[in-house]
Amino acid sequence: MPVAPSSILSLVPVRVACLAAAAVALSACGGGGGDDAPGSPSDASSTQTSAPAPADPPAAAAPTPAPAPAVEDITCGLPNFQAEVLRLVNERRAAGASCGSRGTFAATTALSWNTALTTAAYGHSRDMADNNYFSHTSRDGRTFDQRITAAGYRWSRAGENIAAGYTSAQSVVNGWMASEGHCANLMNPNFRDMGLACARNAGSRYGWYWTQNLGTPR
Repeated sequence: MPVAPSSILSLVPVRVACLAAAAVALSACGGGGGDDAPGSPSDASSTQTSAPAPADPPAAAAPTPAPAPAVEDITCGLPNFQAEVLRLVNERRAAGASCGSRGTFAATTALSWNTALTTAAYGHSRDMADNNYFSHTSRDGRTFDQRITAAGYRWSRAGENIAAGYTSAQSVVNGWMASEGHCANLMNPNFRDMGLACARNAGSRYGWYWTQNLGTPR
């Protein structure tokens, strides 16, 4: 059974803890991580608020981008993956949406596909699938913004939505849009780029694990 999506939105340094509730596995966050909610695996959701962007670090070498995963690895075997997820997300952004207590969002600009964000997204989906957990925080303790930075994306604003158990791009986007925090992340007009990836492991609790990374470049 699907696990509810989860989302994160971040502008560092302030980290706010995610709030967990029961649902399919959805989690939306800004500036921190969301943990798997207790109870039914069919419905777990978490949200986080945004934090300010990190200051430029003192003179230091830029991070070395991680190698991009093979295209077939990020798709869970779904056809036309990149085109389909961009279409589904950008159609929602073009239509505007009410995200409950997070407010009503007017129609906004389309997101562009970003390879670095996709690399970070796939790494986290693969890690959750292989290690059988559902959280914005990696098993090694890294947060979503640290993973995005390590993948080579220089950002002023960043966010993450995660989900588990959904077996199509349509169903996971619908799940995120039905949850206030995830909806607000996906509709945020400040974001410009997106990466999204799926990883499977039949031996894990939820089978399918999704990560959407959102960002605004510096």
